[in-house]
Amino acid sequence: MAETKASDSKAPDSTRRSERSRRAIYDAALALVGEVGYARTTIEGIAARAGVGKQTIYRWWPSKAAVLLEAFVDLGVRAGEALGGDADSGIPDTGDLEADLKLVLRATVDELNDPGYDAPSRALAAEGVVNPELGARFVEQLLEPQLRLYVDRLSAAREAGQVRPEIDPRIALELFVGPLTHRWLLRTAPLTHAYADSLVEYAVRGLAPR
Repeated sequence: MAETKASDSKAPDSTRRSERSRRAIYDAALALVGEVGYARTTIEGIAARAGVGKQTIYRWWPSKAAVLLEAFVDLGVRAGEALGGDADSGIPDTGDLEADLKLVLRATVDELNDPGYDAPSRALAAEGVVNPELGARFVEQLLEPQLRLYVDRLSAAREAGQVRPEIDPRIALELFVGPLTHRWLLRTAPLTHAYADSLVEYAVRGLAPR
C-alpha cells in the first residue's frame, strides 16, 4: 500500500473554524441578553451556550459589551444583506423622497418587530441608560452609522430642491426615527407599515418647499 503523502490530507481550516465559533458566539450573546437581560449575561454563559471556551472569547473581545455590540453590528449587516444590500448600502435615491423613506421605515418596522432583534435590542437600550460607557458605544457603533444614512439622503433631497434649503437633515431625520423609536420602546401602540407611511407623509410634506 502506498504511503499517504502529507499533501494528500488537508489540515483543518482554522479560518473556517474561527468563523463558525465567532458566529456561534454572536448568536449566543444575542440570545442570552434577550432572555436574561444584559446584567445577567456573562462571558461564561455566552461561552457555554456557544460551545467554546471562555478564553476564546477573551482572545477576541475585552468584555461582554464588546461582544454584544459587535454581534449587533453583525445582525444589522445580515439584515441588510437579506434585503439585497450590503454594509455600505445607503437609503435608496430614486428621486422620490417619500417613496424611498417609506421603503426604509417599513423595513425598520419589520426589524423592530422581529423577536430576534427586539429582545436583545431592548435589553441593550435599557442598559445603555444606566451604563454611560455602554450607551456611548451603542450610539457610536450602532445608531450613528444608521442616522448618517438619513442625513445623506435628506442632504441629497435638499440639493435636488425636494425639501426647503434651510432644513437641517440632522434635525429632520428625527421626525422619522424619533416617533418610530418612541412607539417601539414604550409600546404605546402597534408598530405597523401604515404607521411608518404616515410618519413619512406628515414629515415630508412639512419639509417640502412652500
